[in-house]
Amino acid sequence: MKDLTGIASENLPSEAVFLPAFVRPDEEAALVHALDALNWSVELKRRVQHFGYRYDYRARTVTSDAYIGPLPPWLEKLGSRLHAAGFFETPPDQVIANEYLPGQGISAHVDCPPCFGDTIVSVSLLSQCEMIFRQQHGNERCSLILEPRSALVLRGPARYDWSHEIPARKSDLIGGARIARERRISLTFRKVIHTGSA
Repeated sequence: MKDLTGIASENLPSEAVFLPAFVRPDEEAALVHALDALNWSVELKRRVQHFGYRYDYRARTVTSDAYIGPLPPWLEKLGSRLHAAGFFETPPDQVIANEYLPGQGISAHVDCPPCFGDTIVSVSLLSQCEMIFRQQHGNERCSLILEPRSALVLRGPARYDWSHEIPARKSDLIGGARIARERRISLTFRKVIHTGSA
């Protein structure tokens, strides 16, 4: 199996791990094709798709009746790879696909702690962008360029003590050069907490 130890950088929050080239170019193309063969929801400013369970953005919950079926094989395969590498104790059962066009982003947030387990993994497809991390109870700030086909693992302090965001802009400063964004898709893998209302 390919080494998935990743990179834990001093420039990232504690227990964040960056996995460059997590998927191959042919896998990336197949994932995008599979997503585009399905219906994208326009419930948000950006287009989204839910798998496993539907997340209620308004109530900020995942209830038991939000189950929409098992992950399709092409997502289950990636989830199993993350599980086998030790990033998830059990395979993830919820995935959200987000499409970002140039100029679109997502505001600072922490993925719903009562809804999802202690590991969040985001796989980036098609285009790079900058993600910014802000300490919840402090003044620290850091950032990371999410490269195409990479994965970012957030656990422990990186999961709960820091918010993460993608600024809504059309380009990013990378290596001293202003690089235009193109269409980007993220696949966020999570494990639903099956207690009470979840």
